[in-house]
Amino acid sequence: MVIKATPETHARIAAAIAAAEANTSGEVFCVLARKVSSYRDVSLAWAAAAALILPLGLVPLGFEPDWVPGLTDSWEAAHLAARDANIGHAVTAYALIQAAVFLGVFLLTSIPFLRRWVTPRSIRRARVQKAAMQQFLAHGLHVTEARTGVLLFASLADHQVEVIADQGIHSRVDQGVWGDAVEALSKGLKRGDAAAGFEAAVGLCGAVLAEHFPPSSRDRNEIEDKLVII
Repeated sequence: MVIKATPETHARIAAAIAAAEANTSGEVFCVLARKVSSYRDVSLAWAAAAALILPLGLVPLGFEPDWVPGLTDSWEAAHLAARDANIGHAVTAYALIQAAVFLGVFLLTSIPFLRRWVTPRSIRRARVQKAAMQQFLAHGLHVTEARTGVLLFASLADHQVEVIADQGIHSRVDQGVWGDAVEALSKGLKRGDAAAGFEAAVGLCGAVLAEHFPPSSRDRNEIEDKLVII
C-alpha cells in the first residue's frame, strides 16, 4: 500500500483535530507508519525450518552426492578407502542443499507480499500495538492533565490500525466506539485517502471526548494538532 501524505493531507488532518478538540478538553494525535518492523527474524525462522526439514525428503528418494553437479566425478573407486570419501561427499552435498534451501526461502519470504502472508497475524498485531504504544508515550499522550489522550495509529505495511485511549477516557467509553474509529480509518486507507480516513476517525473520537470531557475555562492545547509520519 502506497499513500502519499501531501501538505494538503497534513493540513486536513490538523484541521480535523483542531475542530474535534474545540469541543473537548481531550487530546487527539495521529501517526502514520510506513512499517513497524522488517520481520527479518520471521524470514530467518522460515528459512531455518525449511533448510532443516525439506532436504529430509530427499533421503527416501535415495539421495546421492552426485545429485549436486561438480561435487563428484563419474568414476567410482571399488575399494574400502572410497567409503570415507563417499560419506564426506554426501555430507557436503546435503549441507549445500540445505544452504540453497535456506537462501531461497529467505529471499522469497523477504518479498513484502509473501513476508506479510507468512508472518502470523498475532506477531504483526503485537508489533503494531507495541509501536503504537511507543508513539503514545513518546508524544506525551499519557501525561495530559485529565489523562484523556487518544492516539490514532496506522501501519501501512501491516494493514493494521490501532487506537489507544488513556485511562481517563478508556474506562468511561463503550469499547465499540474505538472499533468504529478503527473501521473509519481503515476504510480511508484502503481507498488510498489517508486524510479522509483520519478525518472520520478523529471526528468519532472527538465526539466521544466532547461527551465526557467538555472544554473548560482553563483548557489549553497540550499536544500539537498534526499528523506524524514514521
